[in-house]
Amino acid sequence: MLDILHDLVSWMGALPPVWMYAIILGVAVSENLVPPVPGDMIVVYGGYLAGIGALDPMLVAGLATLGGAIGFMSMYYLGARFGYALLDPGKLRWLPKGKLIQARGALARRGFGLVAANRFLSGLRSVISLAVGMAHMPVGRTTAWATASALVWCSLLTGAGYVVGDHWEIVGDYLETYGWVVGGLVAVFILVQIVYYVRRRRPTQTDGDKASG
Repeated sequence: MLDILHDLVSWMGALPPVWMYAIILGVAVSENLVPPVPGDMIVVYGGYLAGIGALDPMLVAGLATLGGAIGFMSMYYLGARFGYALLDPGKLRWLPKGKLIQARGALARRGFGLVAANRFLSGLRSVISLAVGMAHMPVGRTTAWATASALVWCSLLTGAGYVVGDHWEIVGDYLETYGWVVGGLVAVFILVQIVYYVRRRRPTQTDGDKASG
């Protein structure tokens, strides 16, 4: 991942601004479609370039937001088009089907709140967008919430790169830690849900006595 990032940054830094903007947009779209792509760090780098006057910070954040929204809705339409066929063990084996099933269940309870939080849930963005499509949630509201989520996240990343300047790569360390924390919290949440489900399914002592009687 680091090699890909460094190669992309080295190549990107030598290009005219218009192509830098194009790369930011393209990477923001592709990170949803072909993971893993270091989309977040490219936005941070774009913020750094804005800080030294090479790019406009508003355009960096705006294009990253647009790309994120396009990528999310592309996966949405994939989920809506192919539906539960995506869960076939013999098809699209690169998809994390276990996470997809969990996200589908969470959508039934959390709805648009999960869409609004998708950009902040590292490792689950594509899964959430696929699950949303499978659930055929309203396109307009889904697009609005996904775009709002991307706008807040990409603005924060652009601002981080702008502020830290030459040390922009250190943001990657914080993002990695953040990803581990979020992943741990999600794992704990899933574990709690499983325990709750098992406890509800388990017959109580009273039920056992009634059945014996």
